Amino acid sequence: MNDITEKLLSSVSDWDGSYKGAYNIREDGGCAGRQSSENIKIESKNDNPGIVIRISSEAQNETVYIPACVTKSGVNDLVYNDFIVEDGADVIIVAGCGVHSEGEEEARHNGIHRFFIGKNAKVLYKEKHIGTGNGKGAKRIDPVTDVEMDENSYMEMDTVQIGGVTKSNRLTSAKLGKGAKLIIKERLMTDGDEYAKSDFKVDMNGDDSCIDLISRSVARGNSYQEFYSQINGNCRCTGHSECDAILSENGRVNAVPGLNASDINASLIHEAAIGKIAGEQIIKLCTLGLTEEEAERKIIDGFLK
Repeated sequence: MNDITEKLLSSVSDWDGSYKGAYNIREDGGCAGRQSSENIKIESKNDNPGIVIRISSEAQNETVYIPACVTKSGVNDLVYNDFIVEDGADVIIVAGCGVHSEGEEEARHNGIHRFFIGKNAKVLYKEKHIGTGNGKGAKRIDPVTDVEMDENSYMEMDTVQIGGVTKSNRLTSAKLGKGAKLIIKERLMTDGDEYAKSDFKVDMNGDDSCIDLISRSVARGNSYQEFYSQINGNCRCTGHSECDAILSENGRVNAVPGLNASDINASLIHEAAIGKIAGEQIIKLCTLGLTEEEAERKIIDGFLK
């Protein structure tokens, strides 16, 4: 690994010079390190660039790391990763991505992740994105996530985009079986002329399935964000989505939530709010000795926590 990769890894995936357990590190379109564990096997795909991660039912509270880094302009990295989680497994998946550019050409990573989650399995998926470098070329990250959840399975997705990404198009789709529960927490910040689009589609197909989707974002500078969500209740189920956004300077946000109930026992709720930081919040913090800029930063940090 080069030095830029190590810096990106420390920002997006808890890298401290090594990983414990299973991991696969991707650098500029190639593998920079891989290790399987007794209960988590990582293999290269035969048909496309990418890996297959097989998580045994014997895996309990284990962690697997699959970060990807692009460290220079002119790289267009496309990877297909499949996660096969056996019945009853309990696993944490850390999948951060960092893109760095100092040149004129675009640097891009596009990760297409498919999850097949078995009965009674439990998955915590952590995904953090960052862009760094002073190059004029765009720094793009375009993740695609497809999830299929079997009976009584549980998945929590904690996704964060912490700055510097010029453009991102984030697509997430999920199909929930009987008793399956999916929790999605998205935190997003854009600045300058950055653009970010989040698009969620969830089909609840099994009785007593549940989705809780929470998106919090801050649009600063001249940046623009789009948020789309479509929750389809096709059975006795519960669905909730919440989109909260803060505008600063000339930032813009377009939120388009959608609910579709095709069963009399589907219960679906959406909440949305877009606005600036309340003036009294700034004033209160300024009376405690903070500057206006420090007060705004403090409020935003708390909002995105």
